[in-house]
Amino acid sequence: MENYRYLLDIAIILLFTKAFGIFSKKLRMPSVVGALIAGIVLGPAMLNVVQPSNLISSLSEIGVIVLMFSAGLETSIADLKKAGGKAFVIALLGVLIPLIGGYLIGMCYNVGPSAWIENLFIGVIFTATSVGITVETLKEMNCMSTESGNVILAAAVIDDVLGIVCLTLVTGMADASVNVGIVLLKILGFFIFSIIVGLIMHKVFKWWFSTDPAHGLQRYSIVSFAFALIMAYCSEEFFGVADITGSFVGGLIISGTAQCEYVTKRIGTLSYMLITPIFFASIGLKLAPIQVTWALVGLVVLLCVGAVLTKIIGCCGGALLCKYTPAQALRIGCGMISRGEVALIVADKGMNLGILPEMFVTPILLCVVFTTVITPIFLKMAYKHKADDPDFKNTKMSAFEKQEIASELANPMVR
Repeated sequence: MENYRYLLDIAIILLFTKAFGIFSKKLRMPSVVGALIAGIVLGPAMLNVVQPSNLISSLSEIGVIVLMFSAGLETSIADLKKAGGKAFVIALLGVLIPLIGGYLIGMCYNVGPSAWIENLFIGVIFTATSVGITVETLKEMNCMSTESGNVILAAAVIDDVLGIVCLTLVTGMADASVNVGIVLLKILGFFIFSIIVGLIMHKVFKWWFSTDPAHGLQRYSIVSFAFALIMAYCSEEFFGVADITGSFVGGLIISGTAQCEYVTKRIGTLSYMLITPIFFASIGLKLAPIQVTWALVGLVVLLCVGAVLTKIIGCCGGALLCKYTPAQALRIGCGMISRGEVALIVADKGMNLGILPEMFVTPILLCVVFTTVITPIFLKMAYKHKADDPDFKNTKMSAFEKQEIASELANPMVR
């Protein structure tokens, strides 16, 4: 007799992730925190109501691809060009310092002949930055149009690209038979391939939409999603590049088309209703029952402190080198702390490949939750407005609006 248990499991996951997401929003926390906690509560770590399965694992993999495709859709090539050298310096230091910091923390707990690649992967997880959580927080505070807000967005985009390159390199080096030089050539080949495909697809989409404007828009979203899946397949199968890299580039290619907004809304609906909740819950489902020990507590504390300090030191230091004021530099550093869904995606990749040590799985997930929760708090503290603050001088807000925002941010009872 066929087992239909998977239908109930998916229904439970959707209901619990939504309920916990709403509760997170009530606490002014990102809904991703609630979805992750829902998976932990439902899984073997606590209630053991839902068991990991091949179907959930497959849907989770598609969820990763959808998430990165959405990130590509929201990241225009024009924004990357406008980012400039300053954002690149900030992003570069914001990747290098956490990479080194994560590796050193790994060395304190993980020693052995193959430990170096596992410790390096912990550093790769540290390099991640969640653009969505920071942007959402800045919008809530009406600080998105400040100079530091714009730099945070640009640097976070570059940070994501550099992080993807680091992920591809480290996953490639995880196989002892892989030559690093060959890996680099494959990465270069993939990006050349992506540029050629991007130029061709732009012309194809433009011609196709002009020939069938009445019905082409509906079909465009389906073809775009299929294109993302094909790019994900090609990147992994032919170039040895992570599939999430292919889906991200696919989204980046679509982002330059006139119909990008329509595609983003349709993909957002698919992601919101099914794929994304299952992905975040599946991370929590992988947690085994937690036995609290002093060693575990010490590792969690070390990871949390290291995750916060490495991003602040790297990004804040880069901002100071680029002649930003100390207040702006601190805001930029705080805005890059959150690891969010990006770190979860990287961690999930490491678990699947077996290069994330089991002893680090629970502490890493707790660290991701901590950085996700602490970032909005730090940003609200950092964006205390002053009359002569250069951050607010070039915004499009009126003086009255600036005064209202300043008084709102200064009043702890408002939020």
